[in-house]
Amino acid sequence: MSLQSDSKNILITGAAGFIGYHMANRLLDSGHKVVGLDNLNHYYDVSLKQARLEKLTEREGFLFYKQDLNDRQELEAIFTKHRPQMVIHLAAQAGVRYSLDHPFEYVDSNVEGFLSILEACRSHPVEHLLYASSSSIYGGKSEVPFREDMNVDKPVSLYAATKKADELMAYTYSHLYGIPSTGLRFFTVYGPWGRPDMAYFKFARRIMAGETIDVYNHGDMQRDFTYIDDITEAIEKLLAIPPNGEKAVPHEIFNIGNSHPENLMDFIGILESELGREATKNLLPMQAGDVPVTYADVSKLEEAIGYRPTTSLEEGLRRFTDWFIPYEAGRKAEEE
Repeated sequence: MSLQSDSKNILITGAAGFIGYHMANRLLDSGHKVVGLDNLNHYYDVSLKQARLEKLTEREGFLFYKQDLNDRQELEAIFTKHRPQMVIHLAAQAGVRYSLDHPFEYVDSNVEGFLSILEACRSHPVEHLLYASSSSIYGGKSEVPFREDMNVDKPVSLYAATKKADELMAYTYSHLYGIPSTGLRFFTVYGPWGRPDMAYFKFARRIMAGETIDVYNHGDMQRDFTYIDDITEAIEKLLAIPPNGEKAVPHEIFNIGNSHPENLMDFIGILESELGREATKNLLPMQAGDVPVTYADVSKLEEAIGYRPTTSLEEGLRRFTDWFIPYEAGRKAEEE
């Protein structure tokens, strides 16, 4: 089943964010109309968010609102005016380590903000609500790969706890009000136009500047790096199959990961090769809230949509650096 032959009016929260930007572009390419919401907060460089938005606003079929989800009156007005048939909720306060020092921001955005979306979908029924969860929800589990049916009641960061709360709230609203909803457990998403707070972006920036990079757990970590185009393709395919009456509660959860964890030091080696520079490494112990390995079992995803992520780390990092090098040069030129 495909959405491409059936144009939809789709609302995306976090549209100026990394995944939101790429998701909006994909849906516009497929002929849909997209209403984008984002509060453009200062968690990372706002100019990058604005640069993404500039590209989106040039496109026919895209409409943007600078909007905080906790302004429920304005959110209600947007839903009333545009009547989205589907909602992709990607807005969130991201980052595991940031949550250690800024806990209230995570509850405000990830819990209360999502509750605002659930209430809007309750008042204005939608065909399908998809929302971002996270691989961090699996905590420090030693059993791999991570499966959706695993117990995830012991998060090791507040960020992960808020994502678990989101899944519980979505299930409740699906149960009470019949909202077809799907949770998306993303695994270390990377690629062009990415987030500067993520390791691969920070590493690239420091390597190019000749600065030392911090490598936690002395590099003994594995991550299931997932390229952005694989993420958006999976989401578009999932949009077309909302949970239905076959289950008592129309709610599903899917891992979206490359299902091929990479050693952190190998990852750094590929990045060094693509940038043409060697990194000076500061080896540090594990940070609080971090986990040694992430590894997605995507058999449920593949069964549902006939697709699994396929982009290799070498190819994905090549595409990232092809974007990053000219972007970083332009950014530095503007600063001078």
